Amino acid sequence: MVSRSAATATGRTLEMAKNRKTTRSVEPMQPYGKLKTRNYNDELAKLHVELVKLQQWVVHKGIKICIVFEGRDGAGKGGTIKAITERVSPRVFRVVALAAPTEREKSQLYIQRYIPYLPAAGEVVIFDRSWYNRAGVERVMGFCTDEQVEKFLAAVPAVEKAIVESGVILLKYWLEVSPEEQTRRLEARINDGRKIWKLSPMDLKSYSRWYDYSRARNDMFVASDTPWAPWFVARSDDKKRARLNIISHLLSNIPYEETPAEKVKLPKRQEPKDYKDTHYPFKFIPEMAWQAE
Repeated sequence: MVSRSAATATGRTLEMAKNRKTTRSVEPMQPYGKLKTRNYNDELAKLHVELVKLQQWVVHKGIKICIVFEGRDGAGKGGTIKAITERVSPRVFRVVALAAPTEREKSQLYIQRYIPYLPAAGEVVIFDRSWYNRAGVERVMGFCTDEQVEKFLAAVPAVEKAIVESGVILLKYWLEVSPEEQTRRLEARINDGRKIWKLSPMDLKSYSRWYDYSRARNDMFVASDTPWAPWFVARSDDKKRARLNIISHLLSNIPYEETPAEKVKLPKRQEPKDYKDTHYPFKFIPEMAWQAE
C-alpha cells in the first residue's frame, strides 16, 4: 500500500519541480449555454472532414502521432476517443487500452509494456489511459510504492523527450470533470444497461478518493508538464463541447495539409454477358417491422 506521504509529495524530484512551477487549481467552466445536438453534429461533421485530411497526410508523409488521454473515471475519455475515430480508418488511428499487467509485465521495466504500442510511420495511436497509470490509479489505489511513483515521475520527462526526439508528435490531454458531474455520470451507468459494463469495482473504490486523485494529478502535472510534452486540460462537464474543443485543439497542433489527389470517378460496371442470377437459397436474416420515419 502507498503511505500517506504519497498523497502529498513524491520526494526530492517533486520538490525540485515545484521550485520551477506551481500547479493552479482548475478554474470553473465558462457559463456557456447547452450546445444543441444539431449544432454539435454539424460542427463534428466539419471536424471529421479535417480528421480525414489529417489521416491522409499522416499516411502520405509517414507522420507519427501519439495522443494520451487521462482523467478521472467518468471524465469522458471514451466518448472523446469515439468521436475522434468515428470516421477514420482503424488501421491508421489505433486505440490502445491496456488491461491490468500480467505477472510477467509487472516484473518488466515499467514503461516497457507501453513502448511496443507507440506509432510507426503513418500511424496515429490514441492511449485510453497510458503510462500515467503509475502516477494516478496505481498510486491512489496502492498498487505501487512511494519509491516507484517517485522514480516514475523522475524518469518520465526524459522518456517522453526521447519519444518526441524520435519524431513522434506527442499530445497529452487531461479531461477535468467536476465531482457533481462525475457522480451524475456514474449513477447513470448503474441504471443504464448499455453503460453498466463501464462501471467496475475499481471505479467504485476510486470514486471515494477524489482528493487523493487531485493530489496525484497535481504532482503529475508538476513533474511531467514539460516544454516538449505539455499537458493540456479540457473541461469536460459538457461532453459535447469538450469533444469539439479537443478535436479542434489537436488539429491545430498538428501541421497537416490536404493531400494532392485526383478526382475520384466510379468506373463503368461490366456487362453481365453470360451471368445468370443464382437460385441458391441464401439465408437472409429476418427483417423486423421497425418504426419508419
